[in-house]
Amino acid sequence: MKKGLIKATSGYERFVHWLMAISCLLLCLTGLGMMYQSLNFFGAIMGGLKGLKLVHNYTGLVFGISLVLAVLMWWKEAGIFVFPEDIDWIMTAGGYLWHVDKVPEVGKYNPGQKMFFLTVAFFGVIMLITGFFMWFTAYFPLGIELLRWTYPLHVLGFLIIFAFFFVHLYLGTIGSPGSVSAMISGWVTRAWLKKQHPKWLKEMEHQGTLIVSDGEK
Repeated sequence: MKKGLIKATSGYERFVHWLMAISCLLLCLTGLGMMYQSLNFFGAIMGGLKGLKLVHNYTGLVFGISLVLAVLMWWKEAGIFVFPEDIDWIMTAGGYLWHVDKVPEVGKYNPGQKMFFLTVAFFGVIMLITGFFMWFTAYFPLGIELLRWTYPLHVLGFLIIFAFFFVHLYLGTIGSPGSVSAMISGWVTRAWLKKQHPKWLKEMEHQGTLIVSDGEK
């Protein structure tokens, strides 16, 4: 471990993050495989369309568990906006879309990350509810006419989460170099942390919770 790196995420945080990311990606692929005939070949890998649907359904359960764990763990930090600092950050788009001399300081999660988290949480719940009734149609209490609406709602949730997934992937890699290590090793450089989350760095230093590598591990 390089000396001077700062601990940004715990092993548990990374586990929940990757459990959600991998299950979400698998749901997208299997869902596309069922929606489009040209992508039915995904089913060949899983024993046909029946196997594809089975994998999709049970992966949905894994995603549901990871979503609950994520909300319980990150809601306080990533689910609530802080004013006026978050508004100031939004007004500058965090410096991602145009040059900003000084990006307003925010805490552990910036408003962009909070919007991504809330979007995944909201539409994730919609997809879980609609997916459940698509799987167990006999339990739907509101009649066949309303049951039909679970399908377009499920697709809407997929389209939004799928789009946000790739935005998140870009901003976590190319759009913000150095970010990906936070969710792989858990360690980031002080320079990255000072640039991306200066307020959080100051808070950890003030509270005495900053963990810095001594280079021996």
